[in-house]
Order: sequence, then structure tokens, then C-alpha cells
Amino acid sequence: MKLHRIGRRIATGLAAVTAAGLALTACGGGDPAGQGPTRTVRHAMGEARVPATPKRVVVLDTDKLDTMLTLGMTPVGAALPDQAAGMPRYLGAGFARAKSVGTLQEPDVEAIAALKPDLILGSKFRQEKFYNELSKVAPTVFTEKIGVTWKQNFLLDAEALGRKAEGEAKLRAYEERAGKLGARLGDPAAMKISLIRFMPDEIRQYGPDSFAGIVLRDTGLGRPEGQLLKDKADRRFAPLSPERVDEADGDFVFVAAYGEKAAQEQAKVTGGPLWRKLTAVRDGHAQVVDDEIWMTGIGVTAAGKILDDLDRYLTPLAKK
Repeated sequence: MKLHRIGRRIATGLAAVTAAGLALTACGGGDPAGQGPTRTVRHAMGEARVPATPKRVVVLDTDKLDTMLTLGMTPVGAALPDQAAGMPRYLGAGFARAKSVGTLQEPDVEAIAALKPDLILGSKFRQEKFYNELSKVAPTVFTEKIGVTWKQNFLLDAEALGRKAEGEAKLRAYEERAGKLGARLGDPAAMKISLIRFMPDEIRQYGPDSFAGIVLRDTGLGRPEGQLLKDKADRRFAPLSPERVDEADGDFVFVAAYGEKAAQEQAKVTGGPLWRKLTAVRDGHAQVVDDEIWMTGIGVTAAGKILDDLDRYLTPLAKK
């Protein structure tokens, strides 16, 4: 009789364990490394089983830095465009604690492994050849492209971080703010905004599919005809020779420079006679802006700071 009762207890216990296992599988399963429940995230390289609540995140592109700031998180490690330049200043002092793990094009896999991350966020566009190595270190989620898909990238990264609903709310709030700013400008499409960026070895004019170009589009602001890049397969940017810089005119010109060498070229060109011929320059409607925000931020927080600049410099024009 006692043996019968014991048998029934064992059977009941096994059933309970089986049910618990099935329940865990239904919500993502257990992490084989002992990090707790996981979720499946589909991304540019396939699927990854990521922790339900990642704690130690390494990021390999500047948009992921912005994403973490937007969602109130800080990475343990980060790859940067230029290690000498350091962490983008607009991210704040907290991000200075993140360890350097190489550059965007050449992340240091050993340095990443040493940080014992539980999630790595990167970009197929930049780091595809490193994916297999990285995915052996920790669950790795890659977005497909950069710039043109910045909103989709943000939402995918937010999902990987376990902050999907918060990410959706943050993006929606940004878009609503952009629309309201455009409405305050009256007829924003009538105002043609030019975007110029000085690189170390060339000048670029930025089109409608660039990060800053998309922010302008979200407000309804217009662009000079030449910067619509209608004849280009890639409408993010196109080169502009110093001899044609007068073609960069608009009702307002925003100018950025990537690095010290580019800033020197910017000073040279903007001090020259062709630049001074621009109507916007003559009218005092040209402004140097932060490259780390306008060009490499590529996220919701950076987009909000671009809206700050647009409000500051364009609202007075709309009132005239």
C-alpha cells in the first residue's frame, strides 16, 4: 500500500516537472549557459536565442548606442567609428564607462569575449564576416542595413533588449513631435533644407534616405531639387566637388564635418568665394551642427536632438 502511494507521488511529481518544462519552452526555453529564460529573435542573419532581460550588452554600431540611451540602458562594451575620438559626447558621461572593443569595421572579438556579454548587437552591413565568431561568444542580433532603415533597426534592437513595447512608444512619440514641429512651420514643404557634410577626403550632399534626410521628411520639410538624388540608386548621399559647392544652396543649409581633417576642409571651403555666393549664407541661414548627432547618431534620441536644432533655427524663419 505504501509502495502504491509512493508510486503515485512520483508519477505526480514527474507530471508537474514535465508541465513546467513545457511552460518554459512556450515562453522561450532555458538558456543552455544558465542565464535564465530566453526568447527567439529573428534578424538579418537568421535567428538568435537571447536572454529575456539582457544585462551585459556589447554594441557594434553607433545606432545601437543611441538605442540603449533611448531605452535607459548602458552597454558594457562598444565598437566606435574612431577609437581616438572616443564615445559620442551627446550620450553623456555614463557611456564613458563602456569598454572599447575595436572599430565598427574591425571589432575585437577577444576583447568582446573578455566582457562576457549576454547579448551582442551589430550590423550585417558592417560586420557580416565576424558573425560566426561573435555568435559563439554570445547570442548575436544583426540588423540588415544602416541609415535608411534606422527605425526598423531601432525596433529590432529594442526587441532583442527586451524593450519592444517601450521602443515602439519612444518611436511613436518622436514621430508625433516631428509632425507637430512641421505644422508649426506653416508650409514646411516650401522651405528647402540643404544638408552638407565634409568628410576627410570628399564633400557630400545628403539625400532623402539618409538618417538626417528621413528626419527632415518626418517634419514635412522640403529639400533642394538636386539633393533629392532622383537619378541615384542610393539616395543617402552623393559626392559634391568643391568647385560645385554653390549648388548646395537652399533656404537653410546645415553643415557637419566628420573628424578634424574634415573640419579643416570645411573651414577652407566655407571661407571661400563660392560658398559665400550661396543665398542661405548671405542671409545668415547656414549653421554648423554636431556630426555625432546629425550623421552618426542614427537613432531616436539623436533624431530628437535634430528636431531641437530645426526648431531653434527654422521657427524664427517661419514667423517672418
